Amino acid sequence: MSDTFAKVSSEHPLLQLAEPANASRRIVVMGLGFVGLPLALSFAMRGCQVVGLDISAPRVEALQRGEAHDAESYRHYDLVEILNLQMAAGRFRATTNAAEALDWATDVIITVGIPTANGIPILDHLTAACRTLAKHLRPGMTVVLRSTMIPGTTERVLKPILEESGLRAGEDFYLAYASERIAEGHAFEEFENMPLIMAGVNSASARAARELLAIVTKAEIFVASRIAHVEAAKVIENVQRDVNIAMVQQFARLFEAMELDTYEIIRLANTHRRVNLLVPGPGVGGFCIPNATYYLLPVATELGVNLDLLTLARLINDGVPDVVVSLVEKKLHQAGVALTGAKIAALGLAMKDYSSDDRITPATVIVEKLKQRGAIVSAFDPLVVTPYDYKVGSLEECLRGADCVLILARQKGAEFADIVPFISTLSHRVLVDTKGAISPALAQEYGFELGQL
Repeated sequence: MSDTFAKVSSEHPLLQLAEPANASRRIVVMGLGFVGLPLALSFAMRGCQVVGLDISAPRVEALQRGEAHDAESYRHYDLVEILNLQMAAGRFRATTNAAEALDWATDVIITVGIPTANGIPILDHLTAACRTLAKHLRPGMTVVLRSTMIPGTTERVLKPILEESGLRAGEDFYLAYASERIAEGHAFEEFENMPLIMAGVNSASARAARELLAIVTKAEIFVASRIAHVEAAKVIENVQRDVNIAMVQQFARLFEAMELDTYEIIRLANTHRRVNLLVPGPGVGGFCIPNATYYLLPVATELGVNLDLLTLARLINDGVPDVVVSLVEKKLHQAGVALTGAKIAALGLAMKDYSSDDRITPATVIVEKLKQRGAIVSAFDPLVVTPYDYKVGSLEECLRGADCVLILARQKGAEFADIVPFISTLSHRVLVDTKGAISPALAQEYGFELGQL
């Protein structure tokens, strides 16, 4: 590092967060996804030495070049700035070399997730990460799991794998679980300020993990009596949102039929201090909420417990893309345009607003259904980097000649104010807004036939 850089960097506000006492911490974060990367950088900002370990060579190579597309920021600095600053300060690097990283570590945090396939949770990636770690476990290490789990997974499945090392959890090494509660786009702030729940296999593990996690988390840390309680609490946090959204989707169908404004009704209801209705959208996406019920079903089936309400909520939310397609068809018909052959400008492919995450996103399901019905779809999303054969490189190209503008996720650079300069390039002024982004009055002002969920 040059003397010039050292002078500039030492004055940088984010480098001033570092505590000298944390310099001896050598932390490996396994999994550099939407949770793992900002978590790793959060520890680096506090002065820890951090290595991010991931099996994806392209992801690691991009990070080592200082490149990332995660839509995160902290104190007005975006993730790429934070990444490059911490690498230049020598506090963070990324690697695919598990042996080198784990043999160096004093603490390991695993953020590898559990995907589902046809409603079945797949633990393979997580168990593989634990088997890799088991080969390099050493006495005195602290291991913390920070993925959403099927209740009981840490102690029934992962603990035995880690103990294949010949070391005993709670005696030779510390083992704990702490749920992540972040909303993507707010990860740095929420790692710091969201109350945290955790538990260890014994009191010694809980103390060690709490000390580690408190480096970043400044909010209250609640230590539970059992790890399974924390795992279950995390899952039902996600499930209650799934059920809430399914409920408002039912409200939306009713209020649409009554020609009432669902979004205004929800805003009014939420003025009650004990009411917190979410809002309808194009479906439920991302890694957490759509998978949550499926984490509970194996346990419920094993124990003979009925979860009909939760499975019904999943069915309702999975059915919303069909509702969106029907609404597009209805509004085009009112404009005298058939869905087959119509050009649809789809704005936003992310699973939620202002995000680069397109995992389990309802937007791509909707686009595919429209294409199956014969529509010609162009999509624009300035943050999602995944290539799709219907994705175009600019908002102007997406809108040109469109019969219908379909808002699926709000993004900076693809909001209504950005659409206005290109209104004259549209073939028809049909607008289907699945996000409540535009008021009926504003749509009318610009001559749009508006459809809203």
